Amino acid sequence: MQKFDFLVIGGGVAGLTYALEVASHGTVAVLFKRDLEDSSTSWAQGGVAAVATEKDSFELHIQDTLVAGAGICSQDTVRMVVEEGPARIADLIRFGAEFDRRDKGDYHLHQEGGHSRRRIYHAADASGRVIQRSLLNACLNHSNIKFITNAIAIDLITTHKLGMQRKEQNCVLGAYVMHAGRIDSYVAKRVLVATGGAGKVYLYTSNPDIATGDGIAMCYRAGVAVANLEFFQFHPTCLYHPDARTFLITEAMRGEGGTLRRINGERFMHKYHKDEELAPRDTVARAIDLELKKHGEDYVLLDISHRGAVFVKEHFPTIYERCLKYGFDITTRPIPVVPAAHYCCGGVVTGLWGETSVRNLYAAGEVAHTGLHGANRLASNSILEGLVFGYRAARRSLDGFKEGSLWQSVPGWDPGSAVDADEQVVISHNWDEIRRFMWNYVGIVRSNKRLERAYNRNRNILEEIRDYYWNFKLTPDLIELRNLSLVADLVIRCAMARHESRGLHYNIDFPLTRESWAKDTVLRPETSGAH
Repeated sequence: MQKFDFLVIGGGVAGLTYALEVASHGTVAVLFKRDLEDSSTSWAQGGVAAVATEKDSFELHIQDTLVAGAGICSQDTVRMVVEEGPARIADLIRFGAEFDRRDKGDYHLHQEGGHSRRRIYHAADASGRVIQRSLLNACLNHSNIKFITNAIAIDLITTHKLGMQRKEQNCVLGAYVMHAGRIDSYVAKRVLVATGGAGKVYLYTSNPDIATGDGIAMCYRAGVAVANLEFFQFHPTCLYHPDARTFLITEAMRGEGGTLRRINGERFMHKYHKDEELAPRDTVARAIDLELKKHGEDYVLLDISHRGAVFVKEHFPTIYERCLKYGFDITTRPIPVVPAAHYCCGGVVTGLWGETSVRNLYAAGEVAHTGLHGANRLASNSILEGLVFGYRAARRSLDGFKEGSLWQSVPGWDPGSAVDADEQVVISHNWDEIRRFMWNYVGIVRSNKRLERAYNRNRNILEEIRDYYWNFKLTPDLIELRNLSLVADLVIRCAMARHESRGLHYNIDFPLTRESWAKDTVLRPETSGAH
C-alpha cells in the first residue's frame, strides 16, 4: 500500500496546477501514464486564452465562449473561468512560462476561430510544451511532490465498492495502480482525476496515445455521472500523411491568414460561414467533410505560403520543421489536411470547484464536464479551464483536509483466479474495431441508423471485454481497451439521446437545433439512459 495525502491521476496542466497548490499541505503523488511530458497539454500548439488588453474585455470573452457553446454553456462557469483567467496566466508566468512578446515587450497575442479579439498567449506553435515544462520544473522543486511515471490507474477505490458506509455518501479512498510490473493500492485523503481526453476512441485523432478515456471510465464506474459526450470536437486540420496521423496544424495558422482550398485551388469556406476560415471549429470541420464527400477527394489544402518564409518560420517553427520532414515546405506550397478527433467537450460532471458526487474526488481538465464548453469548445479555452479548475479543486480539497482518513480499511488488489492470456488478438482486434466504427458511424456527421449500428456492435464488444477482463491477468493494453469500450458506449448513448443537431453534434435525421433541447445530456451510472 502506498500512502499519500493527495493523489493526482494525470500530469498535464490541471494535475500539475493542483499538485503545486496542495503540496505545502501534505505529500502528493502525481501519476503519469507514460513519461513526464506525454500529456495532451504538451501537444497543444495554439496557446491559452485570457483577456490581456484594453481592446478586449471579460464580457467579449464570455460572449465568444457562449456563442461557440451553442446555447448550453453554464453562464456561471463561463464567467468564473474568464474572470479568473488572467490570475492563472500570471501564475504560469511566475512558474517560468515564457510567452512570445513583441519588440516593445508586450505579449504577442494570437486570434483564433470564434474569438473577437487577439487574446491567445502562445510560445510560437509549441505553447503546450512550454506550459508543461514550466509546471513540471516548479513541481520538481517541491520536496512534497513525487512523480511516478509509467503508472496506469486501473480503478478508483471507494467506500461503496468496498461495501462500507452504504447509507452515507460514497467516498473515494484512492486507486488501484499498475506500476513496475505490479498492482498496488494508492490511498489518499483527496484524489484528483486529470487524465485528459478520449481521442483514441476514434480512428483518426490529434491526441497522444495516452488519451483512452481512462478518467471518464473510472469515474463512471465509481458512480459519478457523465455529460455531453456527444460533443466531440474534430479539429479541422491535421496533416494528411500516412506517417503523421496525429500531427495537428494549429488553428492559429488560419488566424494568421491561412486559407483552405480544394485540391484544384478553389476556396470554399465562404459557402459555409461569414467568417470563412475563422469560423468555429465544428463549422470548418463539417465544411471540409462535406467538400471531401461531395467531390470524392481525400484531403483539402491549407495555404499560408503567401505570408512569406520569414513570417511563417517565425510564427510556426515547429510545424515548419515537422512538415519539412514529411516533404512539405509550408513557406512555398499548401499542405494536405483532414479533420481528426481532437477534444472531448463532455466528461465527468463536476461543480464550480471541480468536485464530483463522490466525496473527496475531484476532476479537472479535459476529463471533466464543467459547463464551460457547452456544445463546442472555443479555441484555447481548454488550457485555461485546466488552470482554473486545477487551482479551484486544490483550494476546495484543503477544506477539512486534516480530518482522519480510512487508509487502514483499503484492501490490496485481488487478482482472483486470473491466468495469463492465451492470445492477444482479442485485444488488438476489438481495439481496431471500436475505433473504426466510431469513426464511420459516430464521427463528424451522424444518423440514427449509424448510431444504432455502433451501439449494437459495441455492446457485444463490451461483453467480450468484461469476460476477458475477469479471466485473464491485466496488461496496460487490456486496461485501456476496457476504458475505451466503455467511453465509446457513453459517447454513443449520449448521441442517441440528443434528438437535434447542435454545436459539434450533427445528426442528419434531426438536422435542426431545438430550443427544448438546450440542456445537458447526462448519463448516470445507476440508469440505462440519458436524462
